[in-house]
Amino acid sequence: MRVLGLPEFLHKPKRTLVMGIINVTPDSFSDGGENAGTESAVMRGIQMIREGVDIIDIGGESTRPGASRISPEEEKARVLPVLRALADYDTVLSI
Repeated sequence: MRVLGLPEFLHKPKRTLVMGIINVTPDSFSDGGENAGTESAVMRGIQMIREGVDIIDIGGESTRPGASRISPEEEKARVLPVLRALADYDTVLSI
């Protein structure tokens, strides 16, 4: 896993890149909390990779209107297990 380094293909892409988004929040407005658990989020990430996404963004704090803020520790607890599980795949991961 590279931290903060961008692969060359992101600097000047020759085609439109596809980003998949996995919200690991129980109150996500886009997926209704479907991927709030680590196992389901990892499985969704693997599915996205098989479908050919270039980048996967892992969201740990809801941005829906009226959502409560969470602590940095809570966000890390949601995001890091998914990040670690998907890090071995050849896909760019963002948080």
